[in-house]
Amino acid sequence: MASDPERSAVEAGRRARSRLRRYCAANRLNRLGTLTYAGAGNHDPQVLREHLGVFFRELRQRLGGAPLPYAWVPEWHKTDHGLHAHFALGRYVARSVVAESWPHGFVHIKLIGDLPTGSTRLSEARAAAGYLAKYVGKSFDDHRDRLAGLHRYDVAQGFRAERVAFDGISPSDVLAQASELMSASPERLWSSDEADQWQGPPAVWAQWGR
Repeated sequence: MASDPERSAVEAGRRARSRLRRYCAANRLNRLGTLTYAGAGNHDPQVLREHLGVFFRELRQRLGGAPLPYAWVPEWHKTDHGLHAHFALGRYVARSVVAESWPHGFVHIKLIGDLPTGSTRLSEARAAAGYLAKYVGKSFDDHRDRLAGLHRYDVAQGFRAERVAFDGISPSDVLAQASELMSASPERLWSSDEADQWQGPPAVWAQWGR
């Protein structure tokens, strides 16, 4: 058991949101969908996960059987209706195909479109990732989701973002190597030197692409 369970939960939530954002961005998951149960709903988290496993297998088959990157996050209804799930895809899928793959209730899917003119698939995917990350954070706050062995979110296997390491003699050296790999300079750059209250080790954050 963790010596500080609340702090451990906060840290676990932060790591989960970060991993999910990287996955969505790397796979350009720019379409958001919701799967809801009809009738009295579903209050069993394990059943939801079983249904989601079948859903994505069915969806992949209906789309030709090729590997399909996706991410999903469960959420509890504010009312007594139980659970529903939010998911993200990186390609167009007709609503009718989604509905045929989810026989348990209702579906909704849309392209992230409320962004500035000129936004790219990457920026759309980052926006979708922000929505899913919010739901992941809620799951860490909800005691009903604190069940041993159940993931707070899940993704398709084989599509995880690749981690690339650089060695350098200074932050600028490492940034130069990363910029060469990305074929561009970072569009956003932050250093812990800019934060007066920073108490951790020196850190630099950079973002490439829109």
